[in-house]
Amino acid sequence: MTVQHMVATIAGGFLFPFLIRLMWGKLVDNFGTFGGWMAALFIVGTTWAINHGAGMIIQGAEGAAWIDMGFAAGIGLLVASVVRGGNFGKAVPNLLAALVGGALGGLILSFFLF
Repeated sequence: MTVQHMVATIAGGFLFPFLIRLMWGKLVDNFGTFGGWMAALFIVGTTWAINHGAGMIIQGAEGAAWIDMGFAAGIGLLVASVVRGGNFGKAVPNLLAALVGGALGGLILSFFLF
């Protein structure tokens, strides 16, 4: 993986939580529940198309790196919250629940894929 690929992958990982933080709340405030659905469609769909469809995130020649947009969103939003003065300790139970849920989901998925 070249330096250009690394920079593009980091920028692609940054783009998703940045757009969530920037626009999701405003869409919900302005349009209510429908705004949440619009945010899910526009932000997630557009970012996925840019990162995976247009190739902003580079997976590597043999697929050595695996990038998950949910992981990027979780880390990005956690860091943004802590930087703005949020309490990291309050996030720990949610982080643990996400890790357990992700591991359980991966285990269940492996049962019928392999």
